[in-house]
Amino acid sequence: MYPMSYIEPVFRPPSEWKSLILQVTNGCSWNKCTFCDMYTAPQKRFQPQSIEALESQVRDIIERGLPVYRVFLADGDAMTLSMRRLNEILDMLNRWLPHKPRISAYCLPRNLRNKTVDDLRELRAKGLSLLYVGCETGDDELLQLIEKGETFDSSLDALQKMKAADIKSSVMVLNGLGGPELSERHAINSARLMNAAQPDYLSTLVVELPNGTQRFTKHFGDRWRKLGKLELFREMEVFLEHLELNSTIFRSDHASNYLVLKGVLGKDKDSLLRIVRTAIHQPGQIPLREEWQRGL
Repeated sequence: MYPMSYIEPVFRPPSEWKSLILQVTNGCSWNKCTFCDMYTAPQKRFQPQSIEALESQVRDIIERGLPVYRVFLADGDAMTLSMRRLNEILDMLNRWLPHKPRISAYCLPRNLRNKTVDDLRELRAKGLSLLYVGCETGDDELLQLIEKGETFDSSLDALQKMKAADIKSSVMVLNGLGGPELSERHAINSARLMNAAQPDYLSTLVVELPNGTQRFTKHFGDRWRKLGKLELFREMEVFLEHLELNSTIFRSDHASNYLVLKGVLGKDKDSLLRIVRTAIHQPGQIPLREEWQRGL
């Protein structure tokens, strides 16, 4: 929709497909997660983009008369930027977009370690209203195995800061991340993290390794293999069983998922569990995505 020049590849959440994608940084400053190949290409070495370059891009969009209703700050972790730089970016956007469109970004929990709740409130007042957080799991052993650089506590601390600052959180958990050996504890501890955090949105994606498993499995040895459909559904069943959420919008409809689930937790918990259990115990009764329909 918007004529922009990017350092490819560029990734965004599915719900940001109509947004102005503003590449405030290139790549990911952490870039060690073994399940993620998104920013490993040579041209994706982490680097912030200058405020002058960003303003030139936004000015061009406005001068072309193109409407902007949402802005997504790319790439992988724009929130690693300093408060000074984030304030500059938001101030610039507010000058050019005085109607204050919704502004969002990806966020690693580690990005908020040196940002206070008051810092986040300042950003919220300038339009940053939603952060997408890849928690992946709430299990500390699994977080170490995938080199996430986080713990249960660090993830929870970041999510609680967002809530205190009135910034909405959209959390991602990876179905199948722990393989068969760690499947149950992955599901239970991820549910425990979500119960403590009470995110606004929660989504699950199936872990996919399109570039092979060697990088991902280096710390697992022979403890990991990809889960089959029924194993993924059983892990989802355990996850849902242990979730105690009040009003979280839940989506398991990413293209990687075989089984599409949508609802609000907790009011739809029982109905979602019925769907999952039907998929497990009555194969063919619930429509599933075929392999050719799936993707990252």
